[in-house]
Amino acid sequence: MKISNNWLKDYVKTELKPERIGEFLTDIGLEVEGIDKFESIKGSLEGIIVGKVLTCEKHPNADKLNKTTVEVGNGKVLNIVCGAPNVEAGQIVPVAVVGTKIYDKEGGFFEIKEAKIRGEVSQGMICAEDELGLSNDHGGIMVLDEEKYEVGKNFADYFELTTDEVFEIGLTPNRTDAMSHYGVARDLFAFLSTNKQKSEFEKVSSETLNSEGAHSFTLEVEDAELCPRYIGAVIEDVKVAESPAWLKSRLKAIGLSPINNIVDITNYVLHGLGQPLHAFDADKIADKKVKVGTVKEGTKFTTLDGVERTLNGSEIIIKDGSDNPMCIAGVFGGAHSGVSNETKTIFLESAYFNPVAVRKGAKFHGLNTDASFRFERGVDPNITRTAITHAVKMIQEIAGGKLTGDLLEEYPKKIEDNYVIIRFSKIEQILGTKIHREKVKEILKALEIQVLNEIQNGFEISVPAYRADVTREIDVIEEILRIYGYNKIDAPQKISFTPVKLSAKDQDELENNWARSLQSLGFNEVMNNSLTSVKDETDAVRLLNPLSNDLAFMRKSLLEGLLENAIYNINRKNQDIKFFEFGKIYHKRAQYEERKQMAILISGRNVAENWLQPKSATDFYNLKAYVKVLLERLAIDYKEVALSDGRFSDALAYEVEGKVLVRIGKVAPQMLKDFDIDQDCFYAEIELEFAQELRSKNELKFKDIPKFNKIRRDLALLIDKNITYQELYETAKKNKSPFIKNINLFDVYEGKNLPEGKKSYAMSFELLNEEKTLEEKEISQVMDSLIKSFQKEFDAELRS
Repeated sequence: MKISNNWLKDYVKTELKPERIGEFLTDIGLEVEGIDKFESIKGSLEGIIVGKVLTCEKHPNADKLNKTTVEVGNGKVLNIVCGAPNVEAGQIVPVAVVGTKIYDKEGGFFEIKEAKIRGEVSQGMICAEDELGLSNDHGGIMVLDEEKYEVGKNFADYFELTTDEVFEIGLTPNRTDAMSHYGVARDLFAFLSTNKQKSEFEKVSSETLNSEGAHSFTLEVEDAELCPRYIGAVIEDVKVAESPAWLKSRLKAIGLSPINNIVDITNYVLHGLGQPLHAFDADKIADKKVKVGTVKEGTKFTTLDGVERTLNGSEIIIKDGSDNPMCIAGVFGGAHSGVSNETKTIFLESAYFNPVAVRKGAKFHGLNTDASFRFERGVDPNITRTAITHAVKMIQEIAGGKLTGDLLEEYPKKIEDNYVIIRFSKIEQILGTKIHREKVKEILKALEIQVLNEIQNGFEISVPAYRADVTREIDVIEEILRIYGYNKIDAPQKISFTPVKLSAKDQDELENNWARSLQSLGFNEVMNNSLTSVKDETDAVRLLNPLSNDLAFMRKSLLEGLLENAIYNINRKNQDIKFFEFGKIYHKRAQYEERKQMAILISGRNVAENWLQPKSATDFYNLKAYVKVLLERLAIDYKEVALSDGRFSDALAYEVEGKVLVRIGKVAPQMLKDFDIDQDCFYAEIELEFAQELRSKNELKFKDIPKFNKIRRDLALLIDKNITYQELYETAKKNKSPFIKNINLFDVYEGKNLPEGKKSYAMSFELLNEEKTLEEKEISQVMDSLIKSFQKEFDAELRS
């Protein structure tokens, strides 16, 4: 949000420099992200002098150029080459002397230098209006009135130029009270007045209006829940025209483009006092009746931007006597009823609309306006009349309008201030320091919070309705701290805490354990938004009131978010990806499902490029190895099964007790194409709740390292091609021998010198007796038993 320093000082008088004001605003929670300089005319016409053309003749070396001499005061005459077709001797003109900076529309500039143009010296430039930023006219040089302008004077002296400093405030969503210059000034004054800084505050109140005659307009609010307060004014004989320079400068300073005096006045009140207003062309309101309510679902309505929208029936709608929509209340006006250059009578609206209803309407139609930004967060219901009277007064003064009849108002039930009890003991507990009761009272008064009654350990207070975010004791304490000053709270020299040891039954301990393991392997943790868009809406959980179409669903998988992370890094020349994420996924099946998963994504090289090792791309087996590292901590046996999943081109699932624990595979080419990724990616997801359940059943225990050495024996088996290593592994695991500690596949061979349809698997077996050294006889018994099992189950043959 942009706040003009000049505008701010209309409400709070202080001699502080803008930089100091910025520091104080940041201290009270209105963080100033930057201070920009604003000039109503870029460069403020510095270096532009009123001059007189003494002579003008054709350039000897160019048909379209003229050679002139120009007097710029004190008898000084400059030689200037000019290309304008309308330059003549005797003219009074604006002259940019050497060293002057001429700015373009984008803020860039070039500096006037003495130069030779086609062999003739030029010591300045005679300026056109667009070159000075006065208009877009570039038909020729600007010719001035010789009776008004004096040769040698600064051209800027004839203009009311405005310079300003503009604060860029990073406003948090809860601070609806500070969404205006008046609100920021009120907060700033509260800080200055309680911290002995000289300042004065100009509190606004309703203007006294003079009305003429009577009008025949009527007002009807159909639902006071949707519109608790509505005020309207009828103003006749308005002259829609360009706004005065001071008003345009105020709006330009905060980044708004002036439109016409009526619209500019409503914007001025909006950003000045924080109350959105809307002006209707009163002659286009059927039956001279304004109604506030809803319309039937499916009703068509064309908004100011020319877009025809279909209303859903829940929006607050401003209608005329024939129930024709004129405006989506608090969001956007209609094309038919808006103010135009032909408008003579306006109906001016100032209201307080239900924030939830406004927000739903704005989000449904994908609209985000200055008005909706404020209404959906809750404006001050008690400034409604003040705002409209200020606007009417300005319209009378600037647009020549006259207020006809009394203001129309519907306010059946006053919105009350919030009643809160605040305790001094609670203040001390939260802040860690004691603030004197009188200081607390002073701060509350500065914040316009009324002390209703002093009780033994605190105050009964009334918080103004414009502080929609201050409803509890803790909120009031935060307000006191903001104004008292965060910097005055001493940080403790010692911090005491008790470390908590997580048990194996705690899922956080598992997640921490896995995270540390992956980090040690070079992985980075990412965190993505649970809200996303989806291609396939089958079983997807849709939000009833999404922030935008891109955030309309709860994510069905962690993969898409990780692929977005991957392409972000790849585009920045970081092609070697090792990411993991803990997060929840959501589905709508027989009922809503929410599961927590751990996801891993790898891509690029497996190891960084170096002279010792050749380049090696990561692959499916690298990912399996990483997953195996994690699963070893669960002390479980799992079964590998083929997996059919549209996200993968090749995939496996690890099952335990018939349930899927892990899905692992190579990401399908179409998914990679959707994310513009042109390198292979490998992805795994682990069901965290199921992993924790298995871990709780199989608690790991430490035991002594064996005193005896392991014995290794190898078997080379000739088997049918369709037999998998997994089948061999499971058969070996079923062996009754307690001495088998580890099984590994270290070679696979197919091809020459093998019978048709056969392949060779070389497997190693590590044997260990923890009580004594194994004898050869015991080893032979185990190996013979394994060989018999392989021969019986798979008709395997031993290779020599």
